[in-house]
Amino acid sequence: MAGRIPQHFIDELLNRVDIVDVIDSRVPLRKAGRDYQARCPFHEEKSASFTVSQNKQFYHCFGCGANGSAIGFLMDYEHMDFIEAVKELARRSGMELPTTEHSNTTHNPGPDLHPIMQTATHFYQQQLKQHPEANKAIDYLKQRGLTGEVAARFGIGFAPPGWDNLGKALGNNKQGQQQLVTTGMSVAKDDGGQYDRFRNRIMFPIKDHRGRVIAFGGRVINKEDNPKYLNSPESPLFHKGKQLYGLYETKQALRQIDRLLVVEGYMDVVALAQHGIYYAVATLGTAVTHDHLQPLFRTSSEVVFCFDGDRAGRDAAWKALDIMLPELKDGRTARFMFLADGEDPDSLIRQIGQQAFEKKIVSAISLSEFLLQNLSQRVDMSAIDGRARLIDLARPKLAKISHQVFKHMIISELANRTGMSGAELTSLLGEKSITHTSSKAIARSPGNSRKLSPVRSIISLLLEQPQLAQQEPDPRRFLELKEPGINLLVELLELIQQQPHIHCGAILEHWRDRPEGKHLNKLALSTHTIPSEGYKHEFQDALRHLDKQRIEHICNQLLHKGENSPLSSQDKIRLTELLNRKQLLSRPLTRNNDNEN
Repeated sequence: MAGRIPQHFIDELLNRVDIVDVIDSRVPLRKAGRDYQARCPFHEEKSASFTVSQNKQFYHCFGCGANGSAIGFLMDYEHMDFIEAVKELARRSGMELPTTEHSNTTHNPGPDLHPIMQTATHFYQQQLKQHPEANKAIDYLKQRGLTGEVAARFGIGFAPPGWDNLGKALGNNKQGQQQLVTTGMSVAKDDGGQYDRFRNRIMFPIKDHRGRVIAFGGRVINKEDNPKYLNSPESPLFHKGKQLYGLYETKQALRQIDRLLVVEGYMDVVALAQHGIYYAVATLGTAVTHDHLQPLFRTSSEVVFCFDGDRAGRDAAWKALDIMLPELKDGRTARFMFLADGEDPDSLIRQIGQQAFEKKIVSAISLSEFLLQNLSQRVDMSAIDGRARLIDLARPKLAKISHQVFKHMIISELANRTGMSGAELTSLLGEKSITHTSSKAIARSPGNSRKLSPVRSIISLLLEQPQLAQQEPDPRRFLELKEPGINLLVELLELIQQQPHIHCGAILEHWRDRPEGKHLNKLALSTHTIPSEGYKHEFQDALRHLDKQRIEHICNQLLHKGENSPLSSQDKIRLTELLNRKQLLSRPLTRNNDNEN
């Protein structure tokens, strides 16, 4: 992703843009001390917990945890991918976007497949209007109560009967034929030919966050045909476990999305829109995944999952709950709506209408109630051992919840059901009490929950004041240490020394696609109790501590060597020098000697 754009260009780009201007043009900011604040655009909240640091060129929400550089903000807020975000900032800054020398070879993504998918969409829409057999598709849509307006909004079309209608229309050259196969619109035959994947079906275009068609879903018209629903296969454009049908259309229809309703298929989404419910999306027949949750909660703080009320539906809801537990944060609400046997959203809303259907959505069971209700049904709550078993069943679920306030509310309700006090159950489960600690205090102190190690402390200070790196003449000497994070620290020091004007936001982009990136993001949130003029002293003190560890390590190696054979005169001299150096480093650091290494 980032490899297609030279890193030096990204550094220069982030040096030119001001994250405050980028965010303020989309989310109005107000000055708060040396930083800026707003209500978080990524979750619902009453008080402002979204902070933008002009010094660090970094944003962070203490409520939902969203954070990053100007690039990261555009990716989250505008739902752009990395390349799109960089292009937008480059356009804003008047910079011409380059690519690396190898971008057309080793990173060649191949031809753009979006145009042929858009052409296929137009083909299917024209067939719905003009094909001799389109009447049966039109009759079916009318039978389901859909108007032409709603069909046009979702781009619904018709794949006529026959093996090569689309292939003849779009695959009139080798490149077109290959693209149809690559996108899954055509299926290659053993003899070198190909045939249309979708035949005699009503076609539903599946769009990405930018409204580009990336796949199709096709529903049969004749009951005897199978399968009833057919999706495009996985392709360079389409990954079924990540995509939500109807999300783009929801964003087009509603300026403010207070709630999302997750249903099973495209007909449910379209039928609900026909009856005035424009906030339904579908998981395309797959189970809810972690990749689904990210765009859902970025779009709305409340998500209601609609399932069949039978055993299979409740099992699917239970799996969805399991995936959601780690994702629960301040301002996020998840609930479950179960339908009567034989009902689906399409049939139910046609039967009871929009108002009654929305009442059912509002009264959907909360995630916490569904969790405790499901677990309670597995035990005999009238017996002591049954209630004890309930606690054992709840323990692994509670362990997945990172949101401490929500976790303790679950524990409190669990205590009520088992006849224990909240404090007793909290202690029994090995959880810490938060009686005297507010959720905001917990959220606002991610970097101060425990004293940082010297390595982490130095990294945290560098992210706050990168110019401190110029105080360290020889970072690579620390590679002799085996401390966690030491390689990251040395790399970070060398990067800043090479680019003295780089800031925190640009630094984090260097590690965007690397495992260490998440650790750097956490350290970027660390707050320091010392005044900014004391950072240099703190930095030098931590470096001295590392140097002392390094010298102790070398001395131990020499002493161990001397146990097996006499040390050479050179080794003895070095050991004496090191011990003297260690003694010097053990003295308290004063303001007058804080350049001493």
